[in-house]
Amino acid sequence: MATPMEEDLPEAGAPPPSHDAGGGAEDGEKPADRPPSDSDSDSSDSDDGGDGGDELRIQALERTLQEQPLDYDSHVQLIQLLRKSGNIEKLRAAREEMNKYFPLTPKMWQDWAKDEISLSSGRGSFDDVEKLYECGVQEYLSIKLWRDYLDYVEEHDQSVSQCTQSGLSKMRDLYERAITAGGLHVTEGSKLWEAYREYEMAILTMSDGNDEEKAKQVQRIRVLFHRQLSVPLADIDSTLAEYKSWEAEEGSGKDQDSQFNDVPPNVLSAYKKASEMYNARKQYEDQLSDTTESETNKLQVFLKYIKFEESSGDPARVQVLYERAVSELPVSSDLWMGYTSYLDRTLKVPAILKSVYHRATRNCTWISDLWVRYLLSLERIHASEDELRHVFEQAIRCSFPSMKEYLDIYLTRVDSLRRRMPAGLDFELIRQTFVAAAEFLSPQLGTEELLLLHAYWAKLECNIGKDLAAARGVWENTIKKSGSVLEVWQHYISMETEMGHIHEARSLYKRCYSKKFAGSGSEPVQMMECYEML
Repeated sequence: MATPMEEDLPEAGAPPPSHDAGGGAEDGEKPADRPPSDSDSDSSDSDDGGDGGDELRIQALERTLQEQPLDYDSHVQLIQLLRKSGNIEKLRAAREEMNKYFPLTPKMWQDWAKDEISLSSGRGSFDDVEKLYECGVQEYLSIKLWRDYLDYVEEHDQSVSQCTQSGLSKMRDLYERAITAGGLHVTEGSKLWEAYREYEMAILTMSDGNDEEKAKQVQRIRVLFHRQLSVPLADIDSTLAEYKSWEAEEGSGKDQDSQFNDVPPNVLSAYKKASEMYNARKQYEDQLSDTTESETNKLQVFLKYIKFEESSGDPARVQVLYERAVSELPVSSDLWMGYTSYLDRTLKVPAILKSVYHRATRNCTWISDLWVRYLLSLERIHASEDELRHVFEQAIRCSFPSMKEYLDIYLTRVDSLRRRMPAGLDFELIRQTFVAAAEFLSPQLGTEELLLLHAYWAKLECNIGKDLAAARGVWENTIKKSGSVLEVWQHYISMETEMGHIHEARSLYKRCYSKKFAGSGSEPVQMMECYEML
């Protein structure tokens, strides 16, 4: 039987290497997952017994989560009850515990930040709330959450509110990050651009009469208008009108009757192109805005829309659309598989790849292909062994539908270790991985998959470990557990004959004669015929 001795790391975007050997496998238990919903954090609880009843429910939920930490609904219910009770310490701990296992919805992050703000005082509290917003905007794309984050920093960071140089730089950097994250959102991106302009306009009104500084600030606002007018957004026409009005107030407008009067030619050209781009996307946006559409239909719209954006060739637009899609349909494995594959093929930016794969596997923990692709992607970007081992260990703690999927994870790990042996890795890491795989998988793995695992192990012991005794030990241990399976003997004998060890192969044939194999009864005859051919 062939073993998965791939000599090269698969290309980015290629399907994960298959170690499929067929055979039966027992089903694993799927985790208690469900699509996060913004309603999770603010649905009302019925009052079934007052505070005493709530306390009993809190205790029951805490016990449930001790035994089943992947019970999503229990996490949500516990947070709701603790928020109602006002126990901020336990509420904070419950949120942190849930976030260890699941991403939180933007609404959950908003509620968490709001609760902390209501108690905050001093620089330390500001830093804590800022960290919450930072975590939140990294999990899902949410224009509302970004706006809350921007408003909070603008209002509560003293360096920002006092317009110090460091404060101005910090706020502008944060706005640029927000624009990068969501400024291309066709229907909501303008909210970020408008907030950015409003901030710069407020700075302009506080100018101290320095004409040079005022001129620089006017130019900053003008550039923001120009940048926004080059982006296909739903309200691009109103943005143009606002720009013309602003220029008139600044004294550069002459005749406001003409629609395009006083708009620089390059800006006008960019605006017209952006308008055409918006019109080409409007049909998809209209379908996505239809609240009566089912999630299944919405997924199909997103997939068509993404395919359209990919054909347009702008990676930034494709990425933002994927972010919108996974925010609305966070447990759609089709979206995460498509997103990660696209990034592997196109962007190949290590920080982005790590972030998206991390979020993909948090949202769809039971999709083994995502974990396999995650490991392969980390290897391609030359992640450290510590990082690769950490992700591998996370993967094998998940609940997959079948044991074969665990085998794929283990063999992907072995393949990675093998490919990195020339870089100085110890072969003992490969051996330890095989030992762990055999202990974990053997009781439940089908015969064909079990043979694949041990054949690969024995082959690496010979070819890389240069330890024939260890290779034979692999098969001897397998015989102890599965000696009645004819194929085990055949693989062992095949290894010896391929290496030219005819005497050892004959000895193995002789050991087979007294065995009773599960089968048709013709197995000893087959073995005798093979023996006589040596």
